[in-house]
Amino acid sequence: MKKILFNTTKIVFASILAIVIAYFLGFSFYISCGIVTILTIQSTKRDTIQTAIERCIAFVIALVIAYGCFYIFGYTILAYCIYLVFYLFICQLCSWYSSMAVNSVLISHFLTFQIMSIPTVLNEVGLFSIGVSIGILANLHLKKNIYIEKLKNQADEQIRYILLRMSKRVMQDIDDYDGSCFDVLYELISKAKTMSYENEKNSIFSFDDFDRKYISMRSKQTQVLYEMYKIIRSMHTTPFTAKMISDFLNKIASEYHLENDCEQLLAEFYDLDAQMKSTPLPGERNEFEDRARLFMLLRCIEEFLMIKKEFFKEVC
Repeated sequence: MKKILFNTTKIVFASILAIVIAYFLGFSFYISCGIVTILTIQSTKRDTIQTAIERCIAFVIALVIAYGCFYIFGYTILAYCIYLVFYLFICQLCSWYSSMAVNSVLISHFLTFQIMSIPTVLNEVGLFSIGVSIGILANLHLKKNIYIEKLKNQADEQIRYILLRMSKRVMQDIDDYDGSCFDVLYELISKAKTMSYENEKNSIFSFDDFDRKYISMRSKQTQVLYEMYKIIRSMHTTPFTAKMISDFLNKIASEYHLENDCEQLLAEFYDLDAQMKSTPLPGERNEFEDRARLFMLLRCIEEFLMIKKEFFKEVC
């Protein structure tokens, strides 16, 4: 609610400022300047600037089309309708959807002027320039939301908590193993992913996609974690090899942090994998099936660690 109120106040103030400037500079249809400002302001800096550039190009095209239509058919409703046909077609072709309405409103002023002369064209160019400029200035305050660091830490803590629960469940030490802890993790990942995109788009002169890639990596690991959860939940016995995997899951949890490149953990994993393969097969059916599940779990653990290793190689 606080963010909504702030954005509402910002947009209203920017719109009024644009109208006041256009009024005191003597522009006709100065109210339209405020509308241009409202439609220019987007949720991020980069989106606002991109929208402004697209709208500027579209405005020049709109002036050219309008001049041709008014020159041939006069300053009539028919000429304006023909202009709309060509202009809207080009906008949709170029995906300039946000430019269709605002520029067409400015072009409609020529029907009142009944002429496209240098002064009337400059009037519309002035309204457009003031509106777009104020819209861009209104978003210059936007910067990286540092709350994303808290979200990242919370997501990491939740993953660590899930790994510790898995370590206990492999040994059949937990009864309430229902996977509800994933609901919290999914929400944290979702919020962090949205915020990382916003932060990236609020950076104009620098390109920092670390947070987005970091959250993407954690999201992939979360998918693997859920597969591990399903495997562990289906186990009914405690094979003697379960203790080795339980200890390793506990070790992963204790070393789960950003700076860990997983090289050492993977080396220990492959030693564990070799030990598992060298152990004799069990004689009982239930234990045999759970041993097979443990081997499936190992493959998931390897994938979990490899995801972090690849991320570390790419960005660190």
